[in-house]
Amino acid sequence: MTTFVEDRQFLSPVLTQATAVVAQSGQGSYLTDTEGRRYIDWVQGIAVNALGHCYPSVVEAATTQIAQIMTGSFNLVGYEQTGELARRIAEIAPGDLSTTFFTNSGAEATDAALKLARTATGRPGIIAFKGSFHGRTIGATSVTGSAANYRSSYEPLMGSVYFSTFPAEEQCSPGLDAKGRAAFALDQLEQVLEYLVAPESVAAIIVEPVQGEGGYVVPDASFLQGLRKICTQHGMLLIFDEVQSGYGRTGKMFASEHFQVAPDIMTLGKALAGGLPMSAVVSTRNIMDKWISGTHGSTFGGNPVCAATGLAVLDAFEKEDVLARSASQGEYMRSQLEEICADSSIVSQVRGLGMMLAVKLTHPDGQIGGDLATRIRALCCERGLLLLGCGTNHDCVRIIAPLVVDRETVDEGLAILRDVITDVEAEIGASV
Repeated sequence: MTTFVEDRQFLSPVLTQATAVVAQSGQGSYLTDTEGRRYIDWVQGIAVNALGHCYPSVVEAATTQIAQIMTGSFNLVGYEQTGELARRIAEIAPGDLSTTFFTNSGAEATDAALKLARTATGRPGIIAFKGSFHGRTIGATSVTGSAANYRSSYEPLMGSVYFSTFPAEEQCSPGLDAKGRAAFALDQLEQVLEYLVAPESVAAIIVEPVQGEGGYVVPDASFLQGLRKICTQHGMLLIFDEVQSGYGRTGKMFASEHFQVAPDIMTLGKALAGGLPMSAVVSTRNIMDKWISGTHGSTFGGNPVCAATGLAVLDAFEKEDVLARSASQGEYMRSQLEEICADSSIVSQVRGLGMMLAVKLTHPDGQIGGDLATRIRALCCERGLLLLGCGTNHDCVRIIAPLVVDRETVDEGLAILRDVITDVEAEIGASV
C-alpha cells in the first residue's frame, strides 16, 4: 500500500495545503494523523465541523441513511429528509426567508444566488465588496475580492460586477472609528451607483455580514442597515453570504441577527450537514417563484444522506443548547485573546464575533505581519495546534474551534498559542 506522500504526484498541484499533516481520524476537538500524533483542531474543515469531528448523532444519522438510500437524484425523486430540512431551515431563517434550493458547496450556492437574483429582477448588475470571499467557481470568483491571485489567471470573468469598499480599517481613511468606516463605505457605494452602474441596472448586492477570508472583519451595524435601505430603495436584492458565519459560528444562528437586518437571499454551507458536502440558497417564496423551473439544478443537491445529517445537526443544536454555549465560550476565548494582545508586541488586534475569532499580527515597527502569522501557524502545528490564516495581507490567524469545545481544551490550545507568540517575539528580538 502506498502513502499519501507517494500518491500526491497524482493530485493536481493547483490545490495547496496549509500543513503536511495527513489525517487518519478525528474525534471532537482533536484530529489524529497517520503517525498517531494528536492535534487540537481549530480549523475543523474551515468551520464545517461546528459540532467537532464525528459527532455521534451525526455519524449515526449518516450510517442509518446510507443503509437505506444514498442517492436517487433529487431531480428525479423526492426525499422526506430533504423536505424536512427545508422546512426546519424556514423555521429558523431570518425575515421572510422560507424557500430553499440545495446544492453542494458554498461556491455553488453563490453561483445559484447570483442566477436567482438576475432572474428575479431582470437586471444584470452585481455589487460585491473588496475583501470578500465567495468561492472559486467562475461566478463566485467574479464576486470575490479578497486577493488578486484568485482572479488573475481567469480573466475575463463574469461581466457587470462592480466592487465597493467594505468598512475594514485597511480599506478606509485612517483614523475613523467603526461608525465612521461604515459611513465612509456607504458613501463609496453611493459613488459606485452614481459613477459606475445605475441602480436600476443592479440585481443584487452580495456581502458577508462578517468577512471571513478577508480577515474576520465585523462591520458596524449601520453599514448592513444602510445596505438594506439602499437595496429596498432601488429594488435591488440583498444577498448575505452566511456560508462561514452562519449556523452558530458568531454566537447566534445567523450573523445577520447581530445587525437586525434580514436579507432577500441567504447562502449557507460548511456547517450545514455536519461534515458532509451540502449548501443552500434560501429566499422568499415570492423571489423563488420567479426562478424559471428547470433553468438551474444539481445532480447531488439535496442528497438524502446530507439531509439526514443536516437534521441531526439541528437536533444537536437544540439538545446541546449550542448557541448559548457558542456565545459563552466565544466571550471567554475573546477575553483570553485580548489578554494575549495586551501583553504582546506583535498581536495588534483581536477580531470577530462569538467563536469566529482571529488575531492580527503586526511588526513592532508597524509593518504588516504576514510573515509573523505564517511563522506562528507553523510553530503551533509543530506543537499540536492546527490553525489557518486570513486577511487580505495574510496577517491574521483565525481560530475556528468546535462550538461545543470544552473549557479545558480551550485553555490547552490558548496556552500553545500564547507560548508560540512569545517565542516568535523572542525570535524577532534576536534578529533586530
